[in-house]
Amino acid sequence: MTAYWLISDSWTLTHRTLLHWRNQPAQLILGLLFPVMVLLMFAYLFGGAMVVPGGGDYREFLLPGMFTLTMAFGLEGTYTAVAADAQRGVTDRFRTMPISAASVVTGRSVADMLGAAVGLAVLIACGLAIGWRWHNGPADALLAVGLLLLLRYALLWLGIWLALAVGKPETLMALQILVWPLGFLSSVFTSPDTMPGWLGTIAEWNPLSATADATRQLFGNPGSDGPIWPAVVWPLVLLAVFAPMAIRRYRRLT
Repeated sequence: MTAYWLISDSWTLTHRTLLHWRNQPAQLILGLLFPVMVLLMFAYLFGGAMVVPGGGDYREFLLPGMFTLTMAFGLEGTYTAVAADAQRGVTDRFRTMPISAASVVTGRSVADMLGAAVGLAVLIACGLAIGWRWHNGPADALLAVGLLLLLRYALLWLGIWLALAVGKPETLMALQILVWPLGFLSSVFTSPDTMPGWLGTIAEWNPLSATADATRQLFGNPGSDGPIWPAVVWPLVLLAVFAPMAIRRYRRLT
């Protein structure tokens, strides 16, 4: 029965977020359009000056990187929603109810994963419209999508923990400032081989680089021929660290 109530409570809280999206669609639509605007900007404004190491079309190099960066952008949405609930007293009301602490953060995570899946589908459709294709068959393409969603799932637990630990919506600006350098200091937009040696080394160890390179290889796009396992290990490490910390932090809120 404990498992049943955990699932039931988690779905109720997920449904709460879905109702917010239905009643306030503007925020959801803007969140879906922003990555599309960034994609079009890099594909058409800067793409002509970009060279893919080893040759190949830059748009095919760019799209897996943009998919990865979109998963990282979701960190801000998770942080904003959880911090807002804490500031408005919603989290305190949840804690007075006879529901599992895990169901509150799990419900948040399920809702965010649904949003991430929709956002990724929109970006894939946009990529197909501008000429991007996958070349290794549907099985590898689905595996690449799975790696992208795994990264998003790991990062959303980081966002939940940050929101519960800091608890101030005004610190979102600092988080946004950190997300952009994390995205650019990677192989999302360009290969680390084109960077100075020490900077390229940092970019290669970026978790976003691991997922971007692995998905390029799975999609059959140019720019990567390295191993895929770092794209699995990095999210699992982040998940193992921050998911228990987020649940523990929620239980210890005062």
